[in-house]
Amino acid sequence: MRARAEFTVEPFVDGNPGPHVVAALDAVRLAGLEPDIGPFGTVVAGDAAAVIEAVAAMLAAARLAGATRVSLQVDFGA
Repeated sequence: MRARAEFTVEPFVDGNPGPHVVAALDAVRLAGLEPDIGPFGTVVAGDAAAVIEAVAAMLAAARLAGATRVSLQVDFGA
């Protein structure tokens, strides 16, 4: 089964992703997925187990690096 996750890490500052965003992106890359960074959110897609693992790592990394909020949507079978 495949999955697609879209997330936004806050606080958001245009043109300056901040350490909380960098940490989130690094975490999904370390989990083996390449994030597609868009203007309103970042998308990762792949095998459902890999996406779940990447999302868990992203949430932990973002929180530890100072994120105040993470908005997340996950679609299975995408």
